Amino acid sequence: MKNLYFGPLASAAVFALGACNQAGVASNNNAQPAGNTPAAAAPGDPVASAEAAAPASIAHNASVVTMDANGNMTTVRKGTNGWTCIPDSPATPGPDSMCADGNALKWADAWIHHKAPPDGATGLMYMLEGGTDASNTDPYATKPTGENDWVKTGPHVMVVGSKEILAGYPTDAKDTTAPYVMWAGTPYAHLMIPITK
Repeated sequence: MKNLYFGPLASAAVFALGACNQAGVASNNNAQPAGNTPAAAAPGDPVASAEAAAPASIAHNASVVTMDANGNMTTVRKGTNGWTCIPDSPATPGPDSMCADGNALKWADAWIHHKAPPDGATGLMYMLEGGTDASNTDPYATKPTGENDWVKTGPHVMVVGSKEILAGYPTDAKDTTAPYVMWAGTPYAHLMIPITK
């Protein structure tokens, strides 16, 4: 989630709504072979940036969506595997490209619209470029302050939509090299799991 968290809420909106809006699809004829290594992010290339968020075996066939400064979404590529990826936002303070499965998109939509996340819909998100978030405690923080637990996490996956999976994990982000709970005590609490790229 920069974590879905994305630094600015706009990045999250793209992510959560991208799979639902497939209008204006532009084809991408520069397909890369599927594999287990994520694509290298290329400055100015939204597809390469988005694909860098997940293993190529997922990202290569995922939908890719972008959003302009006015919040208008564009589907850059329509996917075939149920995953949706967004490129890094240059407006945020750190990397935030991400890929989410269908359940994670439902969770993100609930978060964006201040609704209860769907019950029984555990989802997964990849952020292999890492993420820098305004707060580990406030799901709606838009900028870091001295009081809101600014956090930077390296490559990670997030498990969202399951309260049961959170038991026993720390709720602070003092050590982002180990799993921890982000936004503990809120309906949007989720597990951050650092991984090696």
